[in-house]
Amino acid sequence: MGVTTKSGAAPDPDQEVAVTASARRVVGTFRPYRREVAVVVVLILLGAGTGVVNPLLIKVVFDTALFPSGGGGPDLGRLGVLVAIMVALPVVGGVLGLAQTWRANVVGQRVMRDLREALFAHLQRLSLRFFTDTRTGEIQSRLANDVGGVQRVVTSTLSGILSNVVSMGSALVAMAVLSWPLTLLTLVTVPVFGWLSRSVGERRRKVTAEAQETMADVSAVTQETLSVSGILLSKLFGRSAEETARFQQHNQRLADLSVRQEMIGQSFYTLIFSFMSATPALVYLVAGLVLAGGPAHLTAGTVVAFTTLQTRLFFPLSNLLQVSVELRSSLALFDRIFAYLDLQQDIVEAPDAVALRPEEAKGHVAFRHVRFRYDGEPHRGDGAHEEEPTRGWALDGVDLEIHPGQLAAFIGPSGAGKSTISSLIPRLYDVQEGSVEIDGIDVRRLRSESLAALIGFVTQESYLFHGTVGDNLRYGKPDATDEDLEEAAAAAFILERIRQFPDGFDTKVGERGYRLSGGEKQRIAIARVILHDPRILILDEATSALDTASERIVQAALEPLMHGRTTIAVAHRLSTIQSADVIFAVDEGRIVEHGSHDELVRRRGLYARLYDQQFGGGWVEAHCVDGLVLASGEVVADEVELDAVKAPG
Repeated sequence: MGVTTKSGAAPDPDQEVAVTASARRVVGTFRPYRREVAVVVVLILLGAGTGVVNPLLIKVVFDTALFPSGGGGPDLGRLGVLVAIMVALPVVGGVLGLAQTWRANVVGQRVMRDLREALFAHLQRLSLRFFTDTRTGEIQSRLANDVGGVQRVVTSTLSGILSNVVSMGSALVAMAVLSWPLTLLTLVTVPVFGWLSRSVGERRRKVTAEAQETMADVSAVTQETLSVSGILLSKLFGRSAEETARFQQHNQRLADLSVRQEMIGQSFYTLIFSFMSATPALVYLVAGLVLAGGPAHLTAGTVVAFTTLQTRLFFPLSNLLQVSVELRSSLALFDRIFAYLDLQQDIVEAPDAVALRPEEAKGHVAFRHVRFRYDGEPHRGDGAHEEEPTRGWALDGVDLEIHPGQLAAFIGPSGAGKSTISSLIPRLYDVQEGSVEIDGIDVRRLRSESLAALIGFVTQESYLFHGTVGDNLRYGKPDATDEDLEEAAAAAFILERIRQFPDGFDTKVGERGYRLSGGEKQRIAIARVILHDPRILILDEATSALDTASERIVQAALEPLMHGRTTIAVAHRLSTIQSADVIFAVDEGRIVEHGSHDELVRRRGLYARLYDQQFGGGWVEAHCVDGLVLASGEVVADEVELDAVKAPG
């Protein structure tokens, strides 16, 4: 009959294989520190050796010093020597134990350091797709909670397993030397406890996995709602009570799972300790029966020494069984960490990648028959996430050229694919078909550092770290001098404002730059790009979130930045791109027309309709909602099948 779990189902062989594979990977993390591990093993062996000597000396003390077989009083000389040895051995064992703990923790912490660094570095290399699909709180939970959860296993548990195994082995050998019948009696129940520990460990592993997932939910809710943006949103919409209730729900589940995690196996441990307490009494009973049956080689010293050795067997055994439960449960944490480490990088540098230095680059950008889709995800363009069941391609056959030094603008309705185009140039994503080229070189054949040096990116909401103004500016050029900072700030029309701050360039900007206005953040972001000094500049809705006054200031700051560079501007406000050298109109992932402002207005296509919609007096887009046609927010007709209608007035 096969072993069954509590639910009655047989254990899954595939799951056991997965557990074994995970355990091997955990052991493999210690491979770079083989010498240090060897030192720990030697210290464990020495410590176990000193620990087993005293119980054996107890027999000698009883049978030759306290109650010598020849009769008479105690042999005080022998007793003094034996006592001195028995006092010295625990001191030596304690020193060895301290050395073992120190070295084991050093090795364990180095493994933890390597694990954290490997996980962080691997996440840094993943494409933007992973981060748009994964909650920030979930990622933080893997780095903090999961890695922190395995810390005890790595730093002490694995060395504890070896220590307990050696202690058990040495105790068994000594017990067998004293009395093999009593040793067999002791070992009868060990397999039962081994089976129980495996069953309990598997149950605890599953609960631990649930607990870690719930902890990730708690971290995600905390990160989302207690950030500056999140708390502002909840206050403005009066959702504080609902957010608190949502947190309480996840928190209560975490508390319940934590209780289950702690309680699973407690009855098992109680059984173990009860057995440990009762076993010496059973030994006394068996010894009495043996002695009552006739002459035997059992002496008082043998019995006392044997029961003392039993303690050295059962305490490591109970620790080992408990550790096995914790180790199997901790494999759930390792599995979550390994799941991230096993994620394939979809943006990989080619073996023959070349470098293109900014001073050598011309800034010629070309799209050759580009087709791109967000695999398995809703169509996303310009930050939109609408489902498009009839067309999965975000870009479908895009061909275009932007010549060096040109200002090229992309316009089109929301979700058309404008921001997708801008994201493919710095290789935030890779195309499925066709190619994106800079100076005739496919961006997939450019070294990542070289590509980053070529391109400067200013987005609608430029991200600022929670540091000083100077720290955020130097992100574009780490070795920038104070004079460099002032020149860049002056070029971005933000220098005088920075000088008005309490601490100038040392002023803290707050989380995501929340202490600054939108225009100030954008100008600091522009100054950062000026320091970066790219050959190609991408402006993705860089001014759309600003008021008119701030927009004009930021546009003035952008003019010197765009001078002499190839500039790609994504915009909804057509007033910002009328002077562009070439304008590309994008609709449903395709370039439907391109040319100068005057050419496109005369063509009366998509650009002209968008232009008339923004500036009035012309044709505007109309939308059918609930049987009515709306244009510019007003009802203009009953439901009709028209692409556009004349705006009233």
